Amino acid sequence: MARLFDKQAKLYLDARPTYTREWYSMLASLTTHHLLAWDVGTGNGQAALGVVEHYEQVIATDVSEEQLKHAMPHPRIRYHHTPLSISEEELVTLIGGENSVDLVTVAQAVHWYDLPKFYSIVTRILRKPGGIIAVWCYKSFAVSPEFDPVMKQFYDTTLPYWKMLRNHCNPSPMIPLLCIS
Repeated sequence: MARLFDKQAKLYLDARPTYTREWYSMLASLTTHHLLAWDVGTGNGQAALGVVEHYEQVIATDVSEEQLKHAMPHPRIRYHHTPLSISEEELVTLIGGENSVDLVTVAQAVHWYDLPKFYSIVTRILRKPGGIIAVWCYKSFAVSPEFDPVMKQFYDTTLPYWKMLRNHCNPSPMIPLLCIS
């Protein structure tokens, strides 16, 4: 998984959408403090760049070293390669320790995670009270009456071959998950 997108890391950067400033402002309005955010599965940092406008520091992690090579630098973002072999204790320490993170973001990456393990880590590092986790996925899109049924058939036909975890982000309208501690 960590090397799945290595060959097309630059193309991935060019193709990924950005998210609106209003989205990040809304997330920031939900947290009590604005000291530390963790962008999980940052890829090349699109979400981290939006988050950093509202937080003093962002820790942005990814399992792909190649994706991180294309990450957009910012003085308040620290990008870290987090191999699958990293222990939970090492990860918690790297991020900032228990009860230290005001916002955890996962932009189009939750389908890669062992969710019970991931949520266990989030529970440890999220500031209580006042921290939140925001998880969001892409929305399906409509192109035209001619194209849309073909795309739906393609999706329905290929879905059984996708990794099972991919079903956490199916192409229905984007409904973000927000959990407030």
